[in-house]
Amino acid sequence: MNVLRRSFLKLSAGAGALTAATAAGLVTSGQAWAATWNKSAFESKAVADTLKSLGASNLIDSKDIVITAPDIAENGAVVPIAVTSKIPNTQSISILAEKNPFPLAASFDITSGGEGYVSTRVKMGQTSNVRAIVKADGKFYTAVKEIKITVGGCG
Repeated sequence: MNVLRRSFLKLSAGAGALTAATAAGLVTSGQAWAATWNKSAFESKAVADTLKSLGASNLIDSKDIVITAPDIAENGAVVPIAVTSKIPNTQSISILAEKNPFPLAASFDITSGGEGYVSTRVKMGQTSNVRAIVKADGKFYTAVKEIKITVGGCG
């Protein structure tokens, strides 16, 4: 008798039952699985409203925030942006493309003890300042970098 095979078959049968129950709507994912997000910040159309929704008042310029992105982006549909925060106890990092119709492009929560680094791709319709907002110990810090968007890669 192959015990390992029988254990696998029992596990497969259990997984099949769980899948069937989920498909029938008997088992649903709870609210604990849903990520929380700041709807008003993502729906704001003005930078000032976005900052207000984030709770970011009295921004402090910081050289401890590094925005890594191209100076000139050939394709505004996929602009790679990385933000590194060297500020101790970084709690969140948000990225704003100031001239986008909805400026808040991304917002990341950093767990306690996590490295203050995020990387994403942002869609930008035109040349704009990209602003990183870092929350650390209840204070908000910022850094800005201009990214030029060109058609065909000509500056």
